[in-house]
Amino acid sequence: MTRIAASYESVNRSLTAVLESVPETAWDKDSPCAGWTARDVVAHLVTTQREFLAQHGVDLGAEPDVAADPAAAWREHSARVLAAVSDEAVAERGFDGFFGPTTVGAALEQFYVWDMVVHRWDVARATGGDAGLTAEELDRIERGADGFGEALYMEGICRPAVEVPADADRASRVLARLGRQ
Repeated sequence: MTRIAASYESVNRSLTAVLESVPETAWDKDSPCAGWTARDVVAHLVTTQREFLAQHGVDLGAEPDVAADPAAAWREHSARVLAAVSDEAVAERGFDGFFGPTTVGAALEQFYVWDMVVHRWDVARATGGDAGLTAEELDRIERGADGFGEALYMEGICRPAVEVPADADRASRVLARLGRQ
């Protein structure tokens, strides 16, 4: 297993646990992402990861049916991604990314794994669950936001930061930076 695969799997375990705890009746509840339900958030994660990897020659096979069963679709999808990035040749494949030269593995970890942590909170929030964000995951979110700079607020990424009370907990402060209430 590559370092990137280990990072993906670590975040995936927590995300999968949240998805598997979602009651069937909660998938269509609104998420903190404007215009998206909890089901839409999972579809976004699957679609964006598939598109990114396909752009770099990785065939993940048929797209799983998120509409029918988001948690099952995620398990199927994430197993395929994990298998793909466990291959050193895939993880180390270089390309010119948005922020300069990088590798498939580094870009997957920098943005798509980061996205999994953030959207775990979105799904939990939408469905009444607990995202259980750890201090390390909050560190990851902050490092990602710092690294993205103003690109964080490009169309389709995050909404502008929202204000929180001075005594807000760390998770609230970090997520507010991403436009989450």
